[in-house]
Amino acid sequence: MKAAYLISPQKIEIVEKPIPSIDKGEVLIRVKAALTCGTDLKAYLRGHPLIPMPGPFGHEFSGIIEEIAPDVEGFKKGDSVMLVHTAPCGECSYCKRGLFNLCEILTKDMMLGAFSEYMVVKKRVAKQNMFHKPEDIPFEEAAFLEPLSCIVHGVRTLNPQTDDRVLIIGTGPVGLLFMQVLKIMGIEVAVLGRNKNKLSMAKSLGADSVFCTGENPLVYTDGFGFDKVVECTGQKEIWIKALDYVRKGGTVLLFGGLKSGTEVCYDAGRLHYDEITLKGVFHYNPDDVKEAVNLIKSKKLKLTELISGKMPLNKISEVFEKLSKGEGIKYLIEL
Repeated sequence: MKAAYLISPQKIEIVEKPIPSIDKGEVLIRVKAALTCGTDLKAYLRGHPLIPMPGPFGHEFSGIIEEIAPDVEGFKKGDSVMLVHTAPCGECSYCKRGLFNLCEILTKDMMLGAFSEYMVVKKRVAKQNMFHKPEDIPFEEAAFLEPLSCIVHGVRTLNPQTDDRVLIIGTGPVGLLFMQVLKIMGIEVAVLGRNKNKLSMAKSLGADSVFCTGENPLVYTDGFGFDKVVECTGQKEIWIKALDYVRKGGTVLLFGGLKSGTEVCYDAGRLHYDEITLKGVFHYNPDDVKEAVNLIKSKKLKLTELISGKMPLNKISEVFEKLSKGEGIKYLIEL
């Protein structure tokens, strides 16, 4: 089979590998749709601690069951499935506290390699986080399950109220998905970004207002400030700037991850006297995945609009070069 391997920053190679065999509880998937994501782009540009190099690349996908272990229940060969690339162990100290997204082995045992013709689904994922794909849901929409699960977890953490006004900073796939989920909930949402084309898309997808970098989004609140601010860029300077847009007693959700070891300084007076809440958020738990499945099935989200183009596997390096230049939102890798 053909598979894309991330060899080193800015170097992807297409390699020939044997079709992998499966063990007890596992499933072999023939990948039908694989999507790029912001984490993939970070890994491509500078490396990422959760994506070893050299190694298999990609983690947002859907497909058809090619082979299935006899002990896997509820599925059969030929079933179309939607799934994510991790599942908690259920046994560590964090899982016992219900903090499944912080499971001690979660990030040490992820399934990577969606940019390949076949993918082995590990036992924990097959049991907890794999679902039947309805016939009326395209494979490319089903492949959004992983990022959408992260968004659902972020929204749960944010806990928006019906009268909240929320500012999303960032117009990448995460920001645009976050905005859409909030709008489904009836929340008032403004979007701040630097790419005018992506801001236009945000508006077309339902944003109540959009602001370009250099404009002051506080005018939307008559200077009062937003109840909630969601940082979706993963840039240090934006993490710091996000505090400027939140009202007293408000919350800033730091969704976009920074490189480990990065130190961020905030105005202590603002945090203390204005009672600002800063919240980090990471990954998802099985309940988030189930809710994301239902969101996809509801067809209330505009997902295919976030796919900027389709490219064959042998053009994957070109795809990431485009993304590194800010061209496009997400790309579908055809397999």
